[in-house]
Amino acid sequence: MSDQTCWKQSWTISGERVACGEVVESIREAMSDAGIGEAATFAVRLSLEEAIANAIRHGHAGDVTRAIAISAEVSPKEVELTIADHGPGFDPDAVPDPTAEENLTIASGRGLALMRAFMTEVEIPPPGNRIILIWRSQTGD
Repeated sequence: MSDQTCWKQSWTISGERVACGEVVESIREAMSDAGIGEAATFAVRLSLEEAIANAIRHGHAGDVTRAIAISAEVSPKEVELTIADHGPGFDPDAVPDPTAEENLTIASGRGLALMRAFMTEVEIPPPGNRIILIWRSQTGD
């Protein structure tokens, strides 16, 4: 994140999907305040919600008593989100490509593919229980 950070926040939420509403809304407001448009805000929101859902479903195997840590930094040109769970992690290279013919009927991997499509960068450092989502403005100004 550059020195232009205009907003920074961290949360620890329960593993219940409804707990992410305040986080999503806070980040949406920060992006709006930073002058980031609706299309980018939609992409970031969808990616964040998918990352949280994956932390709940896969990282914590649905155990809602386990907390999820989320941090966000928003500037006019960049949004960086980190979502971490307490699960064992995963190997992102082992996730099947959902667009491959043999995988079209399985649900696995679609969320990760969506995040990779909408975000500028998606980093999953080992052991794979933390994901960093980065969106950067492509306007060049």
